[in-house]
Amino acid sequence: MIFDLAAWRGALTPQRPAVWHEGRWLSYGALARRAERLAARLHALGVTPGERVGVLAPNHPVHLEALLAAPKLGFVHTPFNHRLAAPELGALLREIAPRLVLAARECAPLLEACAAPVVFLDRYEDWLADCGSLPPPPALSADHPWMLLFTGGSTGVPKGALIPYRQVFANAVNTVLAWELGAADCAIQATPMFHAAVNVLATPLLYAGGRVVLMSAFDPQEYLQLARAHGATLWFMVPTMYQRLLGALERELAPAPRLAISGGAPCPLALIEAFRARGLPLRQGYGLTEAGVNCFALDEAQARAHPDAVGLPMPLLRAAIRRADGSECATDEIGELTLSGPAVFSGYYGKPEETAQALRGGWLWTGDLARRDAQGLHYLVGRRKEMYISGGENVYPAEIEAALAAHPAVAECAVLGVSHPDWGETGLACVALKPGTSAGTEALRAFLRERLAAYKLPRAFLFLDELPKTAAGKIDKPALRKRYQAASAQEEKTHGASVHREA
Repeated sequence: MIFDLAAWRGALTPQRPAVWHEGRWLSYGALARRAERLAARLHALGVTPGERVGVLAPNHPVHLEALLAAPKLGFVHTPFNHRLAAPELGALLREIAPRLVLAARECAPLLEACAAPVVFLDRYEDWLADCGSLPPPPALSADHPWMLLFTGGSTGVPKGALIPYRQVFANAVNTVLAWELGAADCAIQATPMFHAAVNVLATPLLYAGGRVVLMSAFDPQEYLQLARAHGATLWFMVPTMYQRLLGALERELAPAPRLAISGGAPCPLALIEAFRARGLPLRQGYGLTEAGVNCFALDEAQARAHPDAVGLPMPLLRAAIRRADGSECATDEIGELTLSGPAVFSGYYGKPEETAQALRGGWLWTGDLARRDAQGLHYLVGRRKEMYISGGENVYPAEIEAALAAHPAVAECAVLGVSHPDWGETGLACVALKPGTSAGTEALRAFLRERLAAYKLPRAFLFLDELPKTAAGKIDKPALRKRYQAASAQEEKTHGASVHREA
């Protein structure tokens, strides 16, 4: 396989526009030259294969320049989350020990404890000018790590997933084949590039010769304006971003992408239906940092007939739904989703025990619960760690969230299991209502009672103006648990939140 994507694509289509940011296009030829200059500059500083080079910045071309420079020296591209608090980032920096960090100036307060040299982007061009020459290309293998990406899940501490060259290439092949990407396609990178979402559309499009538009920060109105201005054919966002976009569509003329994918969390069916009513083909996607990140696909007819499905496995990925003992589940039986193939990661940086737990018997155990129907379509049910047992019955929060999201007053919601003296565990429903609407505990429970079994009904409700989000845009369930515990202890409305319980 060709490791140096920038050199290959820069030689093949040097004049074709590749990346847009803040009013300026970089052609594939220019992008290749900038990646080469960055690699030469890092070589002059003594950066060697296997060392980590960090990026700490909002979406910016430096993310792609560092990614494309990595094959020229063999270093590991390591983007950090610029939304972390300084102690959180400091812990990651100590663990990962980057050789150098390229950072936005506004991120300087986060780097006080950084032991590595820092190059700020407001001086990046001058620093890049004194670049020198490149050494001979390093001897790379398909399993050599290209990126170190931190998991963006809503539970636990982020782990650094080692992303080998074969994974990025296999994901690109999967995506190009299944979603029929080509040189005419354009996508807006609105999700953060420090997350695996960079591999949803950006890296596959760079292989295919398409165009990538970078947004430094997501704004729904600006997103629609950029989509129209650049003829964006492909959309990817997490559900909370699509929810915000829906409000902007009330005021803005809707562009017409040929494909709109929702990922990162289950997408409420009501949201999918709202977009489809506007002629926008929104559908469910599924992926995780450790596997690609695009794992399933379905065509437009399947998406219309089965809007809650994520589809069939990508061509270079095998999927099996398994019981805890490793045996495969029957049709429509719920079990843990396992994946295998070249799009699966190598392991977690510095965490052999976690790696061994995730990679077992040649399969990645995703931690996601799923089922497969008689047609082979896959449906995600929820996270294994989020499932709780109430009165001896398994309860899957994603099922309750989907039902709750269908209520006309609910803007967003999340359900998690909390302890209960009689039932062992019960559901806590965290709800943000749409402006100008009202719905209390009894109204929401009555709505759910028509759609769900009694044991699945949440017994506690936490009402908030807005649900907290992780840096990747997912609802932050650990933060919600803390808010509930604080509100429960005080037994009164605090900070705009109210708690209602039923025995």
